[in-house]
Amino acid sequence: MPLSPPTARTPAHTREIECRGYRRTDGLWDIEGHLTDVKPREYNDNGEVTLIHDMWLRLTIDENLLIHAAEAVMDKSPYPVCPGIAPNFSQLAGITIKPGWRREANRRIGGINGCTHLGELLGPLATVCFQTLYGGGEYASDDPSKQGDSTSGSNNIPEKPHFIDQCHAHRSDGPIVKKYWPDFFSDPSHSC
Repeated sequence: MPLSPPTARTPAHTREIECRGYRRTDGLWDIEGHLTDVKPREYNDNGEVTLIHDMWLRLTIDENLLIHAAEAVMDKSPYPVCPGIAPNFSQLAGITIKPGWRREANRRIGGINGCTHLGELLGPLATVCFQTLYGGGEYASDDPSKQGDSTSGSNNIPEKPHFIDQCHAHRSDGPIVKKYWPDFFSDPSHSC
């Protein structure tokens, strides 16, 4: 279902973000993001489309979501100095994508040590990391309850999956958690 019909308007800006996940022959995974920003003809004196940003970011991860390598490229940027920061993104290596990882990434490549636009790709890339490894592909289990399966401590008690209570579908008192992660289901009818 599309959005409701808009009020009359003219295009002002288009940002496109495309992310793809790839399984490598060495057992690792490449997750690539591409960001472009374009201004339409109507906003330019010369009547041509203006490409403002054309940037790429690749994260190479393992099955535990540990970043082994990161590479950034700026094919188009607004200032000549921008591409000089691209090598800094290699400092993402060694971070595991899990709760709090963006804080560590920002510590390494935030502010004057990075690029706002490439930094904005980290959120969509993290989502694609999960979708690539656990989203029903060849590597992933078709049973969602096996996704991200791990245990804590030496007594083999399963860890609560990080995504429970992070969205409506994965709420702890909902039917999806009840079906696939019953150990973490919170039955609302038994509340005090």
